[in-house]
Amino acid sequence: MLTFDLVVVGSGGGPYETNLSSYLFRPCDAPWNNCSRSRCVQQHRTPQLLSSRSRAGSGIGTLHPSQLLSKDRTLFDLFGKLSARQDYPHIHCFLISHAHLDHVNGLVLSAGSLDSSEKRRKRVCAPLKALKVLETIFSDRVWPNLASWNADNAAYKFLYDPTIFPDVSVKAMPVLHGKNDTAGDYESSAFFIRHDPSGKEFLFFGGVSPDSLVLAAGGADPLTIAVWRAAAPKIPDTLSTIFIECSWPSGRPNALLYGHLSPEHLVDELAAEVTKTRAAKAASTDVLPTRSRKRKKRRADTSAAAATPDSPSEPLAGLRVYIIYCKEDTGA
Repeated sequence: MLTFDLVVVGSGGGPYETNLSSYLFRPCDAPWNNCSRSRCVQQHRTPQLLSSRSRAGSGIGTLHPSQLLSKDRTLFDLFGKLSARQDYPHIHCFLISHAHLDHVNGLVLSAGSLDSSEKRRKRVCAPLKALKVLETIFSDRVWPNLASWNADNAAYKFLYDPTIFPDVSVKAMPVLHGKNDTAGDYESSAFFIRHDPSGKEFLFFGGVSPDSLVLAAGGADPLTIAVWRAAAPKIPDTLSTIFIECSWPSGRPNALLYGHLSPEHLVDELAAEVTKTRAAKAASTDVLPTRSRKRKKRRADTSAAAATPDSPSEPLAGLRVYIIYCKEDTGA
């Protein structure tokens, strides 16, 4: 059963500003533009938010009919009939993994175009560290102060808020995303995004430093392995989809990864998930009643050639992995 619709507004990692990491998603059972009353996560009483934006690299110009909608004007129930300026009010929540410009460019630029007549403030949901960084952008220096923590402020300001929208829960886990000279290790996020009525989830990564390089450098503890450990027992019945970056082409030197993955390191990370998933499945098998285990084994013996999600040789069977955030080759 499908639980989410996700539209790719931008999937690239630069350098072209028209294709930066940005996605629209909603629960499948909710129309893009319908705002019905419903309970909200953490009992936050606002009208139901039925479209959300995961990251906000590419701006609303990508929604223009000459861009994203040029191939299919009916991509959204309502959006395909409107201009980008009319589309934008239906986006009520931004989910940000970290506050680097290629992930918040569209969020920042669009803030100056908010309609103050809207009754509902657009929310920016992110880990606290990312929200604090955004404060330095909306500071009347880099950009006007168009965001606040105060729910009573004017509607034209974004509202910093850790909640998202009804029937959707988000668990954020930190991952390392490189190191800089002033603040040291820089954190991004991995989001477990859950459809509460069904319990189904998908996993969405921001920028990711290879755990192997973090270990080799010493000092900081690797963090991605904790994400794999949390995901392992959910695959594939609860969690069947992962979005993960691979910014650089194969062969790029480790010193020039700048907190991102290359194909070699992506394979290492997925291998770590294989190990954790295999261990989780073995542990769940060990706690089953003896009678159930024997019946399961006989069934496997009669169809040994067919890989199943429980097969030790195919621990990730049933899982889809989407590779995102690939930087474009400007020399090609």
